[in-house]
Amino acid sequence: MLKLMLACGKVYISESRNKAALESIERAVKLIPEAAIINKFEDEIYNRVGYTVVSKLAPQRQHIGPCPLKNAVLEMVRSALDTIDLQSHSGTHPRLGVVDHICFHPLAATSLDDVAGTAKSLAADVGSGLQVPTFLYGAAHREGRSLDSIRRELGYFRPNSSGNQWAGGSISDALLLKPDEGPNQATQSKGVIVIGATRWVDNYNIPVFSNDINVVRRIAKRVSGRGGGLPSVQSMALAHSEGIIEVACNLLEPSRVSGIQVQLEVERLAREEGVSVGKGYFTDLPQEKIIESYLKLF
Repeated sequence: MLKLMLACGKVYISESRNKAALESIERAVKLIPEAAIINKFEDEIYNRVGYTVVSKLAPQRQHIGPCPLKNAVLEMVRSALDTIDLQSHSGTHPRLGVVDHICFHPLAATSLDDVAGTAKSLAADVGSGLQVPTFLYGAAHREGRSLDSIRRELGYFRPNSSGNQWAGGSISDALLLKPDEGPNQATQSKGVIVIGATRWVDNYNIPVFSNDINVVRRIAKRVSGRGGGLPSVQSMALAHSEGIIEVACNLLEPSRVSGIQVQLEVERLAREEGVSVGKGYFTDLPQEKIIESYLKLF
């Protein structure tokens, strides 16, 4: 009996207000019959959208024909670069480029090596074909470099505008960190792209009712593994709306540390700071639901 091999690419694009651009990006996926967008998460305040694209995948050793998942994501990137100018972008979520981040995750019987190959192939096409500096991380990088290490070196976590906003092109033309693929210079209109391959990651955001970004930054730091908090949790404070700042978390090992555990710890830390917390939310469907939704379509 053949094992089911599926994979997904999570594509994060620095835009949610330009509906014509998003429609163009979504049409691009329809050019690839075996691929489908299974989840779309938009946030207008962040001015960011995340797509979960799923397709069947052949084992890495059998990749002799077209790869539908890679081709679908490549067409999304091409469309995004054609329709979005980073210089006119602003929002409260950091970003390094028009297409800020792409991560491939294995689903069902697919291996991490399989999606790492897809990530590296996509990076080569984006770097050389679309002429965008491209950085690899996770299993796609020869040394397993982490996503947050690239972001720190490129200044991702430092707002470049007033009021905790990121506005315009934030990457200098001459890159201090050498990309894995593509030119050594970025353009202000496109920025750079980071592409990786990892096991499943959950994104979980918790609203904190406060206007004091420093208070919420302390909470975000203390809940993270880097700050001595929960292991395998990355977090940052992002202004979301009047009176609300979110603790945005990446759960790198959700089977080890769940959204419920993060919720309880943020609530505990918030009490110490004298602020209250709302119910957190995931920005994507669970893996099982993603697989189920895809199989209903094909």
